[in-house]
Amino acid sequence: MKLANKIGVIVDSFGVGVREGLIKAKDVGADGVQIYAVKGEMDPQHLTPAGRKELKSFIESLGLEISALVGDLGGHGFQDKSENAWKIEKSKRILDLAKELGTDIVTTHIGIVPHDQQSEMFDTMHSACEQLGKYAKSIGSYFAIETGPETAQDLKAFLDTLSTNGVSVNFDPANMVMVTGDDPAQGVRTLQDYIVHTHVKDGIRLKPVDPRAVYGSIGYDPLDHDKIAQMVASGEFFRELPLGEGSVDCDAYFLALQEIGYTGYLTIEREVGSQPEADIRKAVEFINRYK
Repeated sequence: MKLANKIGVIVDSFGVGVREGLIKAKDVGADGVQIYAVKGEMDPQHLTPAGRKELKSFIESLGLEISALVGDLGGHGFQDKSENAWKIEKSKRILDLAKELGTDIVTTHIGIVPHDQQSEMFDTMHSACEQLGKYAKSIGSYFAIETGPETAQDLKAFLDTLSTNGVSVNFDPANMVMVTGDDPAQGVRTLQDYIVHTHVKDGIRLKPVDPRAVYGSIGYDPLDHDKIAQMVASGEFFRELPLGEGSVDCDAYFLALQEIGYTGYLTIEREVGSQPEADIRKAVEFINRYK
């Protein structure tokens, strides 16, 4: 098996800010980057037209491209009808920003998709994603849901009810392994019609956990990445590990991606650990063994 996919890195994983993170991404050998665009200097509300042009030029000067932006607004995703109006509007602006910076993909968590398609929560999430899917499709983009909170089969069933593929999938194998116990290779085959971006991350499941306690849901604490990092650090339910050291069968994962004809980015994410740059560099080297 020989991989031809480009390698991406989530800039925020370095924990040093956007500009320095971009330089580090180039230094570790990445082809592209994924950047959070929710708050601070990358918030579409704060990034001026001049700032957007300057950032795009800086990225290009490093010989990099943007694989995707992250548009995860946290909270309860799109489960809370009272919050959805502003979240949909902001998500559209992040899609616009992505387009200006040269990528057609914005990744996000939408909240755990209910298994029951007759539930009010399913209807609420469906309505929000239908609006976002139509908007993304209208500008030639994708709003990509990250895997992990629910099974691949439940996510596919949800996506199949939408009128366009403007809402698609950002496939993360470690989330599946650590939380739902789903098999990533089979998940790739299940979701093959929707995968537009992927993460390369590893981890291990130590004991079963209710996904709602991790990713948030109505009646539970909202999604909080700092809380997830604390859960990882506690080592009670699951642990994120450097690539190749966990339970993700990378041979099977990469083969499945190759089988479905996926040609997009393999983007490295490292959310924990005291030496993220070293771990990311090793991850780049790990993927390059398949080339």
